[in-house]
Amino acid sequence: MKLPRDFNADQLIKLLTKTGYDISRQSGSHIRLTTIMNGQHHITVPNHNPIKIGTLNNILKDVAEHFQITKEELLKRLLN
Repeated sequence: MKLPRDFNADQLIKLLTKTGYDISRQSGSHIRLTTIMNGQHHITVPNHNPIKIGTLNNILKDVAEHFQITKEELLKRLLN
C-alpha cells in the first residue's frame, strides 16, 4: 500500500489515537504522542502541512515496530 502524500499532522495524530496514542506534550512545532499499549512508547510528529514523505514513513515504521506488525498492516488498520 502506498503512503499518502498529503497527510498533515492533525490527520496523522487523529489516526494514531485510534491505535492508543495520546498527545503527551508539545514543544514548538513538534507534538509528542505516547501509548502504554505493549509497553510505553513515544513518537514525535512535526506539526507540518504536509508531513514530508520520509518523515511519515519513519513514524509509521516506528509505530509498526512497536506493535510488532508490518507497516502495510498498520496502514490498513489506520486507513480502514
